[in-house]
Amino acid sequence: MRARTDYATSRREFLFASGCTAAWSLTGGAFAFGDTAKSAAILHVEPDPGRALLPVLSWDTEGGDRWHTNLLRKAAGVTIRVRSSGQSRQGIDIPVAAEARERGIRYRLKVSPQSTLVWEIEAAQDRLVMNFSVEGPASFAPGEIELAFPFDPLVTATTVLPSRWNEDGSAQAPLIVSAPDFGQMLLNVSPLAELKGRLEGSRVNHTVDFFLELPQLDRGHRCSLTLTPVILQAPQGLQDDGLWRLARRGWFNAFQPSARWGDQNRAFSSPAGVLANNVISDPCSVSLMFYADQMRWIPTVEGISLANLVRGTIEFWLQQRTRMTGEVVGYWDYGNFLESNTGPVIAAWDYVEATGDLAWLEKTVDRLEFVAEFLAHRDQDADGLVECTQSGNANTLIDPDRSCIWIDSVNHGHKDAYANAQIYRAWRCLADMESKLHRASQRERYTQLADALKAAYWKALYNPETGWIADWRSEDGKLHDYASPYSSGIAIAFGLVSAEGGRTMVDKLWAKLQEVGFERFDLGIPLNLVPIGKPDYLHLSLAECWHCSQTQDGTDTFQRYMNGGISGAFVLPFLLASYMVGRGAAADNVLRMMLQRQQGVGFQNGVQNAWPKGMDWVTWDGKPGGYEGYLADVYNFLTAVILREPAMRQRLLRPLAGEHAAQGI
Repeated sequence: MRARTDYATSRREFLFASGCTAAWSLTGGAFAFGDTAKSAAILHVEPDPGRALLPVLSWDTEGGDRWHTNLLRKAAGVTIRVRSSGQSRQGIDIPVAAEARERGIRYRLKVSPQSTLVWEIEAAQDRLVMNFSVEGPASFAPGEIELAFPFDPLVTATTVLPSRWNEDGSAQAPLIVSAPDFGQMLLNVSPLAELKGRLEGSRVNHTVDFFLELPQLDRGHRCSLTLTPVILQAPQGLQDDGLWRLARRGWFNAFQPSARWGDQNRAFSSPAGVLANNVISDPCSVSLMFYADQMRWIPTVEGISLANLVRGTIEFWLQQRTRMTGEVVGYWDYGNFLESNTGPVIAAWDYVEATGDLAWLEKTVDRLEFVAEFLAHRDQDADGLVECTQSGNANTLIDPDRSCIWIDSVNHGHKDAYANAQIYRAWRCLADMESKLHRASQRERYTQLADALKAAYWKALYNPETGWIADWRSEDGKLHDYASPYSSGIAIAFGLVSAEGGRTMVDKLWAKLQEVGFERFDLGIPLNLVPIGKPDYLHLSLAECWHCSQTQDGTDTFQRYMNGGISGAFVLPFLLASYMVGRGAAADNVLRMMLQRQQGVGFQNGVQNAWPKGMDWVTWDGKPGGYEGYLADVYNFLTAVILREPAMRQRLLRPLAGEHAAQGI
């Protein structure tokens, strides 16, 4: 049940006396980035009347109805762990006296015959406060008392965004507890103290646990923890903020620092604090630029910087997942992803642009050059384009192999359109960073590489039969063209296609969408508009691959997963291209429909980790078609709210073709 903070004390006491669970919902105040803002944020807490336990904790910082859904796992709850004299006890197993108070509850835990641990929970107008103190001679060193939050990732992929990740994998407070689609809460401690937490999870068991180590507690030391709503202000420089409120709910969804999960000695695992698909899924270098681009529009507050989170993830890939050859691993131990080497370079440019941290750049630039040179050496025929290890020839993508780009179940290979567009941007970004360090010869090196790639791109990848960019040209010389809006979109957006040529391509692709009868723009835009035949799709046993074609023409699984399915992760390139060539009305229509969906059904259904239960991909009629359930990359589409404006695009795409940036097309 729901009770507001202005309920009378007698009512609350009645709830406790009758054995019911009390519920407080907090409305009104908010924590704002940059400037204080009002909001209708709702916090919802239901304490157990007889045990030291909070079985229900939830919120909706946008004032919607998501607070009705508990963020915690069933048959669990926020509780205390007490460690002393080498023993650990759960708070729910310690004798307790519970006392209803005007705005909350007080638990008095008998930790010894002489001492009592007091845990008070108070609901105020704009915050939830938890006070901890000790009565009696007992003394608890930092970390001997922990507060445990058992989050349910099947509800949403709740994670934490700390002020820093320590070398031991712990998270340093203050921190933000981020519950995607529900909103973010700032967790702070008073008096100010070193406060650490551990984020641990299980991909198999669908658990996420956050353990917060409380500071020194005894007669002379007490502490208070507060949770206050985080409300993002519109990015500085945004002229039209009318869509910002709709985008704001999902903006933090793109940032999913991983919990520590899996066997750390195996590639199928993750340490804590690396940006990942979701909190208990894989870190992927091929996605790093998505997060970094979105980070650019969020400032630092209370020492919490998403730029630092991006920097730490860049360092993870450069220092721990780069091979001696200069190749960056894609995910797990998979190699041969050309995008894996572009991710850290582009993200580094984003980080430096956001922070001006030239000292870090100076220490890191040699490593960035190392992974960039790996790409340069992959130009096997010296035509300017970078060739994939994969041939791209028909019937060559056989499990366990994957393709050369993020879209790894499709037979992308040899001269790939999407991969080379990302490489072009990476080299331009690296040239720009070299300029910042006054390294003229290195700047010229990457400028020349980018120029040569651009000169070769159109000739190799334009398909005169369709009028747009093909997906790839295989080693046998064949063009593989599946009417993919993202392939042409990214080429136009990054300046590899002229404005006039781009406008023609965009119009043809919009016409193709109409021709194939696609209307569910609330879902996004399909990956490709014609079926991918069996020769160009992943060869895997039917028992393991519900999306793999068995017919030669691919029509049997068309509109599933990467054979024409829909993921928000690959909507932005085509929207961006449409804005740049004067087709903003059509792009706005898609964007507005997707934003409306984001307010309701959304683009995730919790961490599923099972085919085909995930809403990270959907079919053309909106049925689940993925396996993650929650995929951080999906929320890349939200940046269209900002990049639809020419001045904002110029800030992001400045290192690319100068004439395009100047014209703002």
